[in-house]
Amino acid sequence: MKKSTQFRICNWSLLGLTLVALASGIQLEATHSQGLAWVWLHIVVCSLFTGAVIWHLALHFKWSGWFSKLRSQKSPVTRWMAVFGGLTIVTAIITTVHWLVTATHSPIGGLHGKLGFIFMALAIGHTVGRIKFYNRRR
Repeated sequence: MKKSTQFRICNWSLLGLTLVALASGIQLEATHSQGLAWVWLHIVVCSLFTGAVIWHLALHFKWSGWFSKLRSQKSPVTRWMAVFGGLTIVTAIITTVHWLVTATHSPIGGLHGKLGFIFMALAIGHTVGRIKFYNRRR
């Protein structure tokens, strides 16, 4: 498959997954993580989202040297997105393990939610800055 086709599939997948991840995150924040189905939806969707982000980075930077390549990006939005994305993933792992063991919301889960919202705001800014990609006809 051509790289341009892979980018198209990856980026459109990221767009859809972003909307569902954001909606489920807002739902969890509004209900203080009540509702088993919402928590599982968020875990599954955000796991898929993380996989799509990794695919996106691999398409851009191959499979090595991501940290130095992200650090040297010209766009401050992209650099900050990498920082907050990393923090969001680390807190997601901790929060998920805590939730699987206790089935309760934790303070680290609250931090994860705030970091995730900052990451999503930056990701939306990143996408808006590249909106021409989505307006193309093939």
